[in-house]
Amino acid sequence: MSNFIPFTRPSFNQETIDAVSEVLRSGWVTSGPKLAEFEAALSQYFGGRPVRCFANGTATMKIALQVAGIGDGDEVITTPISWVATSNVILGVGAKPVFVDIDPITRNIDLNKVAAAITPKTRAIMPVYLAGLPVDMEQLYALAKQHKLRVIEDAAQAFGSQWQGKKIGSFGDLVSFSFQANKNLTTVEGGCLVLNNLDEAKLAEKFRLQGLTRQGMDGMDVDVLGGKDNLTDVNAAIGLEQLKQLPSYQTRRAELAHQYFDVLRAKLKSAGLEDLHLELPVENFTDSNWHMFQVVLPLEQLNTDRAQVMTELKDMGIGTGVHYPAITGFTLYKNQGYKISDTPIAERIGRSILTLPLFPAMADEDIDRIASGLVGILLKYRKN
Repeated sequence: MSNFIPFTRPSFNQETIDAVSEVLRSGWVTSGPKLAEFEAALSQYFGGRPVRCFANGTATMKIALQVAGIGDGDEVITTPISWVATSNVILGVGAKPVFVDIDPITRNIDLNKVAAAITPKTRAIMPVYLAGLPVDMEQLYALAKQHKLRVIEDAAQAFGSQWQGKKIGSFGDLVSFSFQANKNLTTVEGGCLVLNNLDEAKLAEKFRLQGLTRQGMDGMDVDVLGGKDNLTDVNAAIGLEQLKQLPSYQTRRAELAHQYFDVLRAKLKSAGLEDLHLELPVENFTDSNWHMFQVVLPLEQLNTDRAQVMTELKDMGIGTGVHYPAITGFTLYKNQGYKISDTPIAERIGRSILTLPLFPAMADEDIDRIASGLVGILLKYRKN
């Protein structure tokens, strides 16, 4: 078997390794000067908005909900196609997730269906930008304004994405990003929250570290219930180096995505599979950061299931992923009365979606190999 291609792999250069070594040697390894430097650099990246970093992208969303004052009895509208953290944090603050079905083309929450889900208890909408593709931001904020809702953008996968030339995070309400290992910018684990003003930023800091405020040399007070969600200087040092490399990463991801479209279409055509409804992502090279390249398998036209396709690709040395099954199908949510049948588009896409490898260190020939493998499997299992 030739070299295994994982579905993603982070890139760390020598400068990053040196920066981490420097932090370790300094003796100050937890939240300190590097974190402050990273937050300042992120604030500059987002046009001067206040930014606070956290231990992970789950903490950023939980704290965004807390900053917005959302809790017991409140409802938050979100999508069923996301990492389960999106809805778990809503449950975690005592609120209720309300799932609205997705758009089959963008695979993001269908904003045209949101108004029908709004009740007197609705306090916020939490859209998710799957694979880094934003929703229609004008429609999103018009809805929020009309219904007086907070917006908590789950932009976990959208660092570097844009809307009409403006960076996601540089405008809007509360915007949450993840820096987990597979993200376009990683700190290994981590995340950041873009806030509206310094009062919100101070509150986020309290929630981040046990609700603590310090005064003078020895004064301490706790006036809100916080947790332990701070980001370390080791993580921040990695993030600072990643931020420098982000433009080159973005360029490479877009190049690879372009190749996927060209090569997949050519191979489907030459295999005589034009009638196969393999759904490609939206061909958006202005707004998306190409965090992932996802196809939706035409399972109704195949004599096989997704697991078999993934197994055969793995046997060829090609790693794939599933992002994501519909949240409403999980036992935790079924036990609370959610039905996967209430969001049929999410159910179908959650069952059929497949994430193909995409990361900056991939070679051009990897795309050819992946596309050949996938098209070969589709040909083998096509129903006559």
